[in-house]
Amino acid sequence: MKPDILLVEPLMQFIEDQLDAIYTVHRLYDPAQKETLEAALPNIRAVATGGGTGLSNEWIEKLPSLGVIAINGVGTDKVDLKFTRSRNIDVTTTPGVLTDDVADMGIALMLGVLRHIAKGDAFVRAGKWGSQGFPLGNSPKGKRVGILGLGQIGKAFGRRAEAFGMDIRYWNRSPVKDTTWKSCASPVALAEDSDVLCVIIAANAATQNIVNAEVLKALGPKGILINIARGSVVDEDALLAALNDGTIGAAGLDVYLDEPRIREDFFTAPNTVLMPHQGSATVETRVAMGELVLANIAAHFSGEKPPTTVN
Repeated sequence: MKPDILLVEPLMQFIEDQLDAIYTVHRLYDPAQKETLEAALPNIRAVATGGGTGLSNEWIEKLPSLGVIAINGVGTDKVDLKFTRSRNIDVTTTPGVLTDDVADMGIALMLGVLRHIAKGDAFVRAGKWGSQGFPLGNSPKGKRVGILGLGQIGKAFGRRAEAFGMDIRYWNRSPVKDTTWKSCASPVALAEDSDVLCVIIAANAATQNIVNAEVLKALGPKGILINIARGSVVDEDALLAALNDGTIGAAGLDVYLDEPRIREDFFTAPNTVLMPHQGSATVETRVAMGELVLANIAAHFSGEKPPTTVN
C-alpha cells in the first residue's frame, strides 16, 4: 500500500507523475477529492507545497502523522518554522537551483524599466511607430545598484549587474565576508546611494515593510525599485504613493502582497513593469526544484533527515 501525501498546489506534470507512482497523492486543490482527503488526514505523512502558499498551522494540526513539509521554492514565510519544529516536522526548501533564474528576472525587470520594454511593445502593437515619438531610455552602465539582502540570489544579481558596468553596494542583516562590494549602514543609506534598489531579502516578521516611505524617499525621483523577494517586504501603500507622486521614478515588480489578487492600483501606476511571480519559472529550474522536492520526501520515508531541512 502506497503512503499518503498531500499536494497543496500543482507541480510540473513530470514531477506529479513520479509522485503518483510512489505515493497516494491527495490533491488539496481538487474539489473532487475532498471526501477522500478528509478520510486520509490521519495517515498523511508528507506535504508538498509552494513557497508562496506554504501550509497553515490550522492544516498542520489536522495532520497528526505529518513528518515533512517539502516546499517547492526557497521562501519559508508561509510556514511557521517554530511550530513545525515543536511537532518534529521537517520543513525543506529547494535552495541553489533557482538562484540564477531569479537573479535573471531581477536583471530583466531592471532592463525592462530602463529601456521601456513593456511601453515599447505596447507602442508598436498600437501602430504608433512612425506617427508618434518614443522616449529615450537609460543605460545601466555607470549606474549604482543597491542590493537589499546579499544572499545567494543577491550575489548572483550583483555579478550580473557588474557585467553591465554597474557599481554594486548592499545592505544585509548579518555581515558578509566574501565580497568586496560596498556595505551600507542601513536600508535608507543603501537607497540614498543607489540609482536602482533591488530587493532580494528573505521575508519574515523582521523584514515586513522594510522598504517603507523613508527608504523610497531616499531612493529619489530618478530611482528604480526592483522587487524579486516577497510582496510583504515592501509597504505597498508607500510604494503606490511614491510611484504616483514621483517620489521614485519607476518600479519593476515580480511579487506582491496578496498574490494573485493584487491591488488594481498597480495596473495604472506609472512607469511600472509587472510580472506574475515568475522568478524561478523556467522549465529547467522547475524540474530541478521538483526533483529536490521528490528527494526530500523520499528521504523522510526512508527514515533519513531530508537534505535541505531549514527548521
